[in-house]
Amino acid sequence: MNLETNESIGISNARYPELLELYRRMVTIREAEKNCGAMFAAGEIPGFIHLSDGQEAVSVGVMASLRADDTIASTHRGHGHALAKGLHIDAFFRELMGKADGACKGRGGSMHVADLSVGMLGANGIVGGGVAIALGSGLAQKLRGSDGLAVCFFGDGALAEGIVHESLNIAQLKTIPVLFVCENNGWSEFSPTSTQITFTLERLAAAYGIPYYNADGSDVEKVAELTADVVEHVRRHRGPAVLEFATTRIRGHYEGDSQRYRNDTAPPVDPLAIARSLLEERGIDANELAAMETEIQSEIQRAVEAARLSTDPTLETAIQEVYAIVGVAA
Repeated sequence: MNLETNESIGISNARYPELLELYRRMVTIREAEKNCGAMFAAGEIPGFIHLSDGQEAVSVGVMASLRADDTIASTHRGHGHALAKGLHIDAFFRELMGKADGACKGRGGSMHVADLSVGMLGANGIVGGGVAIALGSGLAQKLRGSDGLAVCFFGDGALAEGIVHESLNIAQLKTIPVLFVCENNGWSEFSPTSTQITFTLERLAAAYGIPYYNADGSDVEKVAELTADVVEHVRRHRGPAVLEFATTRIRGHYEGDSQRYRNDTAPPVDPLAIARSLLEERGIDANELAAMETEIQSEIQRAVEAARLSTDPTLETAIQEVYAIVGVAA
């Protein structure tokens, strides 16, 4: 579907970073999550973690078109979204390790990490739980009279959740500037989504009269290019839109998942490999890319070591801002 844009959009356009910067951001997410996996296995990260290997292009490509005052609501697989939106790597690792100076003072952890200062409203352990949060944020943007917008991320497994249907309906009914972004990795936890859902997101969006667009979620250029157009459309027309990106869940549903239910025969599609190949085709020296990757690895390792040395919360600090202090009547 063609959008009402004033010009054609190319990767050199200043509306979002060029491919090398997009690649740098994807490598940062991949390296951060690689460390998360190792730390979880070593018992340094409490609770479950869900890694986004294979889906980095969606996080980076979508966020490249957003402003600081635009908000996002994420999923249980939200590390990539948080980092791409601007969550500092130090605050990220400290939060996952439950440290007192984490992004949420150690109270949110992996599945509920948030940073309102960069518009990250939080990951969410409930499937589809972030959709209504973004809807409310989009309504707030509208009531304030700003040209900001809200973005919700959800997987194809969330299409069976009633909150998704209700939010689509309200967004169109009240013309709320919210962008619904589906990361379609083909899985609903441990089952192929095709065995769980009888409709497509395109047909669902059409039922509510909402514009729908899709692209290859493994190609960060295509994600960034399409998102730039759709974000401009939502920002100008102040109504909802739906984006769907076909992507790959390289790892299991959660870290430690044995994945005995999978029988994939084709090798996984890696968005980093695709971007790296394009960069090399365009004349970027492989040694330059390797040096950048090494620099990112060093920065991630520095953040991990700093998080390990960071302060743990005490019982007293853990309950601060959780319970109201009620005075005792005389």
